[in-house]
Amino acid sequence: MLSRALVFQHMDDEPPGLYGAFLEERGVALDTVMLHRGEAIPSLASYDVLLVMGGAMDVWETEANPWLLDEKAAIREWVMARNRPYFGVCLGLQLLAEAAGGTVGLAKAPEVGIGKVSLTGLGRRHGMTAGLPKQFRFMQWHHAEVKQLPEGAEVLASSTVSPVQIMSLGDCALATQFHGELTPGLVDRWAHLPQYRQWLDEALGAGAYERVRAQALPLMPLMARHSRALFTNLLDARALRAAA
Repeated sequence: MLSRALVFQHMDDEPPGLYGAFLEERGVALDTVMLHRGEAIPSLASYDVLLVMGGAMDVWETEANPWLLDEKAAIREWVMARNRPYFGVCLGLQLLAEAAGGTVGLAKAPEVGIGKVSLTGLGRRHGMTAGLPKQFRFMQWHHAEVKQLPEGAEVLASSTVSPVQIMSLGDCALATQFHGELTPGLVDRWAHLPQYRQWLDEALGAGAYERVRAQALPLMPLMARHSRALFTNLLDARALRAAA
């Protein structure tokens, strides 16, 4: 039975959101490490789940964010040695890929706003993505992507901009490039982040935030159902590939 979850947070405005709520519904206690504030990573031994959130920094920016080195080492220990449930969001996907031996770099173009994601052939029959439609829409907010998969990783969903939108690694690690944790309140909080608004304006034109918010809010209930399906699949250990 799951009882304690560890959360790696990289920005004040990138909290666990829906995924934290899903854990709390199960009676799981959350311990959040604010890495950007210099908080230390505790021993991993007593935790059942690791949740790694997004952030504006990139995986290679270790001089500006030296804590990234310890975080990658902890993720490697968690996934490779402890083999317990891992869920990553955006930066959390990229950190998982690099910690496990893959590579991350700048995407061919920023991917921001509500975007379409499609299950791969594998994703359509995989336990991690059970309950998802073949195509769905989610909030995107990134300019980096996985360039080379780590050994053993599988791509379960892609977009026309970034091929790795949902990645699984073994039976216990799942991560998304898109932001499935968002609530209406978090979307409003992001309005106050100049860098995030700049990314939107550069990609979609001036005043893009208001348009994206208006597009996102009606989709939130459906996006939340898809997020719940993914998270439930991981936590219920239904990660075995169905018969082809």
